[in-house]
Amino acid sequence: MGSALGWGALAASSLVIGALLGLARGWPDRWVGLVLAFGAGALVSSVSFELAEEGIKVGGGASVGIGLAVGAFTYWALDQALDRHSGSGAGTALALGAFLDGIPEQLVLGIGLATGGKVSIALLVAIFVSNLPEAIGSASQMRDAKRSPATIRRLWLVVAAVCLLATLAGYALADSASGHLQAGIDGFAAGALLVMLVDSMIPEAARKAGSTAGLVTTLGFAVAAGLSLS
Repeated sequence: MGSALGWGALAASSLVIGALLGLARGWPDRWVGLVLAFGAGALVSSVSFELAEEGIKVGGGASVGIGLAVGAFTYWALDQALDRHSGSGAGTALALGAFLDGIPEQLVLGIGLATGGKVSIALLVAIFVSNLPEAIGSASQMRDAKRSPATIRRLWLVVAAVCLLATLAGYALADSASGHLQAGIDGFAAGALLVMLVDSMIPEAARKAGSTAGLVTTLGFAVAAGLSLS
């Protein structure tokens, strides 16, 4: 359990670090767009190699597919509800995406620690690399929308704390987690991420960074894929 606590805290800390970086200064729109583009590429890699491919290996395509549909619909429904009630914008949408994909990702991290006895460095790096741009972009946009820094910090501390608890939950439940359940968890994270990427992160990156967004997205994918497959 101690190892799950330590590795889970390390993975979740990237959310808080990213939020603090987003609040530390006023980031030019172009920089925010480039950060979001890099993060989008890293997340596409995470969906491809750490979630979908791994889920199919442990539980099969059907379980991943069911999880994918549930995750996609859950993100879409919650994002629609937030938008209707608060006009939340892209910053809150990115925070919701980090929350909905962070929980299952760190559940998988905890399960892997309990069943394999060691951390998946590729998964840990993928979580860390993809969390930073999400948090930086979200905090920057909420700051521009005149949300108070204290409110933004509290939000990301809560998201990080819940993700840490997910690692501990995955560790504790590993013995009862079948391959199909693990595959469904992977699919859920992938589904939530894909909707968030298409609806919020990639459009915002293209709007802020212009024609270089695609190149930086490809760079983010290449870096994360290289770390995952090494």
